[in-house]
Amino acid sequence: MYKIAKLNKISPKGLELFPDNYEIVEDVNEANGILVRSQDMHEMNLSENLLAVARAGAGVNNIPLDKCSDKGIVVFNTPGANANAVKELVLCALLLGARNIPSALAWAKNLKEDVAKAVEKGKSQFAGNEIKGKTLGVIGLGAIGVMVANAATYLEMKVIGYDPYISLRSAHILSYEVDVADSLQDIIPRCAFISIHIPVMDSTKGMIDEKCIDMMKENCILLNFSRDKIVDEEALVKTLEKEGNRRYITDFPNETVMNCDKVITVPHLGASTAESEDNCAMMAVEQMTDYIENGNITNSVNFPGASLGAKTDDTRVTFMHSNVSTAIGEITGIMDKLGVKITNMVSTSKGDRAYTMLDIDGRIKAEDIKNMISDDIISVRVLD
Repeated sequence: MYKIAKLNKISPKGLELFPDNYEIVEDVNEANGILVRSQDMHEMNLSENLLAVARAGAGVNNIPLDKCSDKGIVVFNTPGANANAVKELVLCALLLGARNIPSALAWAKNLKEDVAKAVEKGKSQFAGNEIKGKTLGVIGLGAIGVMVANAATYLEMKVIGYDPYISLRSAHILSYEVDVADSLQDIIPRCAFISIHIPVMDSTKGMIDEKCIDMMKENCILLNFSRDKIVDEEALVKTLEKEGNRRYITDFPNETVMNCDKVITVPHLGASTAESEDNCAMMAVEQMTDYIENGNITNSVNFPGASLGAKTDDTRVTFMHSNVSTAIGEITGIMDKLGVKITNMVSTSKGDRAYTMLDIDGRIKAEDIKNMISDDIISVRVLD
């Protein structure tokens, strides 16, 4: 029986996908797998039983990736599962900002007497702009960024995208109407609206810095439905409070931006739809069970993807190891010493980590292998 712990509320539609040989447990130290949404795991003890952590969502900054990697724990996320939900909210925010809707709603709610006359007299102060024909810059062309860019073209906006690491899949589905910029310096000064869709990493923290902010048009609206740490918000607020009509719409309220009149804060609703929560949970469970039962890795953020398909009658052996040239020779040498024949094999790498899967003709125990491995091998599993 495999044991799964959930650190947050997880959609029942996802939990229903677990086979009968899985059970939900309260004690994370018993768990072979953890399902998580927003719970911070950085201070958690990661037990020897833990094989995988699945984040029902895209961002993984609440998960200690280095600690998991060192222990051979695979961390999954669910890219694209909430993409439509975020895309729709970004488009909503785009229109809210362009038409000054939040300010207008707040003003109208306080009208008490002779309302119709007051509306006709005061509505002009909230006159906004149409988005048709305006230029939208999309920074980050992953699952969400591409959907935002493509949708904006249908709204007759001019769209410029920027992503130096765009995937082949994203490049294929990106509309031909979207221009692609070579740098932030190329995209930022040209746009009336800028929408950010990149993950937060050491290399992207503070990416939209004071220099980038100064390049923005005087009436530019910056939309951040990615992560707050990507923007230097202290520098941004200082700029917003000066003359000009720049504004900021963010899905991540915090003390830095809350008291600025030119900031619209949304309470982190990007993926908060029933459909998105279902999709993320289902995808997380499917990826976790495929790894636990078959050793296959799909959408891991700390180990490379690899698959040998569904496990057959052969014994399957998996190795988490350092990405060094001697590892494959060591692994095949161990199989030779144990007298078993390799019938199928795949080995992939990601940075300084690698993952090797073997199907073998014979029966062995993990303990037999663990007594023979070097320090380059992080963990071994035998699925029989």
